Amino acid sequence: MNAPRVRWAVLGVVFVAAFVALGLTVRAAPLALDAAIARGLDGVWREPLGTAAGIVSDVLGPVLPVVFGIGLLLAAALRRQHAGVLLRLVLVLLVCRLTSLLKPVFDRQRPRAYPELSYPSGHVVSAASTGLVAILLCAWLAPRAVRWVAAAAVAATVLCAAARIVLGVHWLSDTAGAALAVTGAGLLAASGVGLLPSRAARLPAGETSA
Repeated sequence: MNAPRVRWAVLGVVFVAAFVALGLTVRAAPLALDAAIARGLDGVWREPLGTAAGIVSDVLGPVLPVVFGIGLLLAAALRRQHAGVLLRLVLVLLVCRLTSLLKPVFDRQRPRAYPELSYPSGHVVSAASTGLVAILLCAWLAPRAVRWVAAAAVAATVLCAAARIVLGVHWLSDTAGAALAVTGAGLLAASGVGLLPSRAARLPAGETSA
Protein backbone atom coordinates (compact mmCIF):
# COMPACT_ATOMS: atom_id res chain seq x y z
CA MET A 1 0.00 0.00 0.00
CA ASN A 2 1.48 3.33 -1.05
CA ALA A 3 1.92 6.34 1.24
CA PRO A 4 -1.28 8.24 0.26
CA ARG A 5 -3.39 5.12 0.76
CA VAL A 6 -1.74 4.53 4.14
CA ARG A 7 -2.61 8.08 5.20
CA TRP A 8 -6.26 7.57 4.24
CA ALA A 9 -6.32 4.24 6.08
CA VAL A 10 -4.82 5.80 9.21
CA LEU A 11 -7.45 8.54 9.08
CA GLY A 12 -10.09 5.83 8.79
CA VAL A 13 -8.74 4.12 11.90
CA VAL A 14 -8.94 7.43 13.77
CA PHE A 15 -12.61 7.84 12.86
CA VAL A 16 -13.43 4.26 13.80
CA ALA A 17 -11.66 4.72 17.14
CA ALA A 18 -13.66 7.89 17.76
CA PHE A 19 -16.86 5.99 16.95
CA VAL A 20 -16.01 3.23 19.43
CA ALA A 21 -14.92 5.69 22.13
CA LEU A 22 -18.14 7.68 21.81
CA GLY A 23 -20.24 4.53 21.90
CA LEU A 24 -18.54 3.26 25.05
CA THR A 25 -18.96 6.68 26.66
CA VAL A 26 -22.70 6.97 26.06
CA ARG A 27 -23.93 3.40 26.45
CA ALA A 28 -24.35 3.66 30.23
CA ALA A 29 -26.07 7.06 30.29
CA PRO A 30 -26.82 9.82 27.76
CA LEU A 31 -24.61 12.88 27.55
CA ALA A 32 -25.99 16.05 29.14
CA LEU A 33 -26.54 17.50 25.65
CA ASP A 34 -28.33 14.32 24.57
CA ALA A 35 -30.68 14.51 27.53
CA ALA A 36 -31.34 18.23 27.12
CA ILE A 37 -32.28 17.87 23.45
CA ALA A 38 -34.49 14.86 24.19
CA ARG A 39 -36.33 16.78 26.91
CA GLY A 40 -36.79 19.79 24.65
CA LEU A 41 -38.28 17.65 21.89
CA ASP A 42 -40.36 15.39 24.09
CA GLY A 43 -43.66 14.63 22.36
CA VAL A 44 -42.82 16.64 19.21
CA TRP A 45 -42.94 13.44 17.18
CA ARG A 46 -46.74 13.48 17.59
CA GLU A 47 -47.02 16.97 16.08
CA PRO A 48 -46.88 18.16 12.41
CA LEU A 49 -43.11 18.59 12.69
CA GLY A 50 -42.90 14.95 13.65
CA THR A 51 -44.95 13.98 10.59
CA ALA A 52 -42.54 15.91 8.35
CA ALA A 53 -39.59 14.30 10.12
CA GLY A 54 -41.12 10.89 9.46
CA ILE A 55 -41.30 11.57 5.74
CA VAL A 56 -37.67 12.72 5.68
CA SER A 57 -36.69 9.65 7.68
CA ASP A 58 -38.44 7.33 5.22
CA VAL A 59 -36.86 8.96 2.16
CA LEU A 60 -33.33 9.14 3.58
CA GLY A 61 -33.46 5.85 5.45
CA PRO A 62 -32.38 2.27 4.70
CA VAL A 63 -34.01 2.25 1.26
CA LEU A 64 -31.52 4.87 0.03
CA PRO A 65 -28.33 2.73 -0.08
CA VAL A 66 -30.31 -0.19 -1.48
CA VAL A 67 -31.55 1.86 -4.43
CA PHE A 68 -28.14 3.45 -4.92
CA GLY A 69 -26.38 0.09 -4.77
CA ILE A 70 -28.73 -1.40 -7.35
CA GLY A 71 -28.10 1.63 -9.55
CA LEU A 72 -24.34 1.10 -9.29
CA LEU A 73 -24.70 -2.59 -10.22
CA LEU A 74 -26.86 -1.75 -13.24
CA ALA A 75 -24.37 0.92 -14.30
CA ALA A 76 -21.54 -1.60 -13.98
CA ALA A 77 -23.41 -3.98 -16.29
CA LEU A 78 -24.06 -1.25 -18.84
CA ARG A 79 -20.77 0.66 -18.60
CA ARG A 80 -18.19 -2.10 -18.80
CA GLN A 81 -15.31 0.39 -19.02
CA HIS A 82 -16.17 1.64 -15.52
CA ALA A 83 -17.29 -1.70 -14.08
CA GLY A 84 -14.22 -2.13 -11.89
CA VAL A 85 -14.69 1.20 -10.14
CA LEU A 86 -18.45 0.78 -9.82
CA LEU A 87 -18.21 -2.69 -8.29
CA ARG A 88 -15.61 -1.49 -5.80
CA LEU A 89 -17.96 1.34 -4.87
CA VAL A 90 -20.69 -1.20 -4.17
CA LEU A 91 -18.31 -3.01 -1.83
CA VAL A 92 -17.52 0.23 0.02
CA LEU A 93 -21.24 0.99 0.28
CA LEU A 94 -21.88 -2.45 1.78
CA VAL A 95 -19.06 -2.10 4.32
CA CYS A 96 -20.33 1.32 5.40
CA ARG A 97 -23.93 0.16 5.69
CA LEU A 98 -22.96 -2.85 7.80
CA THR A 99 -21.66 -0.59 10.57
CA SER A 100 -25.23 -0.31 11.83
CA LEU A 101 -25.02 -4.00 12.80
CA LEU A 102 -22.67 -3.00 15.63
CA LYS A 103 -25.59 -1.84 17.80
CA PRO A 104 -25.47 -4.90 20.10
CA VAL A 105 -21.87 -4.04 20.99
CA PHE A 106 -23.05 -0.85 22.69
CA ASP A 107 -26.51 -2.03 23.82
CA ARG A 108 -27.88 1.50 24.09
CA GLN A 109 -31.57 2.22 24.64
CA ARG A 110 -33.59 4.80 22.69
CA PRO A 111 -34.81 8.13 24.11
CA ARG A 112 -38.39 6.78 24.04
CA ALA A 113 -39.88 3.31 23.89
CA TYR A 114 -38.99 1.96 20.47
CA PRO A 115 -37.90 -1.40 19.04
CA GLU A 116 -34.20 -2.17 18.53
CA LEU A 117 -31.10 -0.57 19.96
CA SER A 118 -29.95 2.98 19.44
CA TYR A 119 -26.20 3.43 18.74
CA PRO A 120 -25.37 4.11 15.93
CA SER A 121 -28.43 5.40 14.05
CA GLY A 122 -29.12 3.03 11.17
CA HIS A 123 -30.93 5.72 9.20
CA VAL A 124 -28.01 8.12 9.47
CA VAL A 125 -25.65 5.30 8.54
CA SER A 126 -27.76 4.78 5.41
CA ALA A 127 -27.72 8.45 4.42
CA ALA A 128 -24.03 8.91 5.21
CA SER A 129 -23.03 5.69 3.40
CA THR A 130 -24.86 6.75 0.26
CA GLY A 131 -23.38 10.23 0.42
CA LEU A 132 -19.82 9.01 0.93
CA VAL A 133 -19.99 6.59 -1.98
CA ALA A 134 -21.62 9.26 -4.18
CA ILE A 135 -18.64 11.51 -3.45
CA LEU A 136 -16.20 8.73 -4.36
CA LEU A 137 -18.17 8.04 -7.54
CA CYS A 138 -17.85 11.65 -8.63
CA ALA A 139 -14.19 11.80 -7.63
CA TRP A 140 -13.50 9.01 -10.11
CA LEU A 141 -15.95 9.67 -12.93
CA ALA A 142 -17.10 13.29 -12.65
CA PRO A 143 -14.55 15.30 -10.63
CA ARG A 144 -16.17 18.65 -11.39
CA ALA A 145 -19.29 17.57 -9.48
CA VAL A 146 -17.48 16.54 -6.30
CA ARG A 147 -17.97 19.82 -4.45
CA TRP A 148 -21.70 19.94 -5.14
CA VAL A 149 -22.25 16.28 -4.38
CA ALA A 150 -20.28 16.58 -1.13
CA ALA A 151 -22.44 19.53 -0.05
CA ALA A 152 -25.62 17.61 -0.90
CA ALA A 153 -24.34 14.51 0.94
CA VAL A 154 -23.58 16.46 4.10
CA ALA A 155 -26.93 18.25 3.94
CA ALA A 156 -28.84 14.98 3.48
CA THR A 157 -26.99 13.33 6.37
CA VAL A 158 -27.63 16.28 8.71
CA LEU A 159 -31.29 16.40 7.66
CA CYS A 160 -31.70 12.69 8.31
CA ALA A 161 -30.02 13.05 11.71
CA ALA A 162 -32.31 15.95 12.63
CA ALA A 163 -35.37 13.94 11.59
CA ARG A 164 -34.41 10.98 13.77
CA ILE A 165 -33.81 13.26 16.75
CA VAL A 166 -37.12 15.09 16.25
CA LEU A 167 -38.88 11.72 16.11
CA GLY A 168 -37.40 10.93 19.51
CA VAL A 169 -35.93 7.63 18.36
CA HIS A 170 -32.27 8.64 18.59
CA TRP A 171 -29.99 10.69 20.76
CA LEU A 172 -27.79 13.31 19.12
CA SER A 173 -24.74 11.19 19.86
CA ASP A 174 -26.31 8.25 18.00
CA THR A 175 -26.30 10.32 14.83
CA ALA A 176 -22.78 11.62 15.42
CA GLY A 177 -21.58 8.07 15.99
CA ALA A 178 -23.18 6.95 12.74
CA ALA A 179 -21.30 9.63 10.82
CA LEU A 180 -18.02 8.66 12.52
CA ALA A 181 -18.56 4.96 11.80
CA VAL A 182 -19.38 5.48 8.13
CA THR A 183 -16.49 7.87 7.56
CA GLY A 184 -14.00 5.56 9.23
CA ALA A 185 -15.23 2.35 7.63
CA GLY A 186 -15.58 4.09 4.27
CA LEU A 187 -12.04 5.45 4.30
CA LEU A 188 -10.63 2.07 5.31
CA ALA A 189 -12.63 0.18 2.68
CA ALA A 190 -11.99 2.71 -0.09
CA SER A 191 -8.25 2.79 0.55
CA GLY A 192 -8.18 -0.99 0.81
CA VAL A 193 -9.75 -1.49 -2.64
CA GLY A 194 -7.71 1.25 -4.29
CA LEU A 195 -10.33 3.99 -4.55
CA LEU A 196 -8.24 6.41 -2.46
CA PRO A 197 -6.54 8.52 -3.57
CA SER A 198 -9.17 9.06 -6.25
CA ARG A 199 -8.67 9.48 -9.95
CA ALA A 200 -9.34 13.21 -9.49
CA ALA A 201 -6.22 13.44 -7.34
CA ARG A 202 -4.20 11.86 -10.15
CA LEU A 203 -5.43 14.01 -13.03
CA PRO A 204 -2.95 16.43 -14.59
CA ALA A 205 -3.42 20.08 -13.67
CA GLY A 206 -6.35 21.56 -15.55
CA GLU A 207 -7.93 18.20 -16.47
CA THR A 208 -11.24 17.84 -14.64
CA SER A 209 -13.31 15.25 -16.47
CA ALA A 210 -13.08 11.49 -16.75
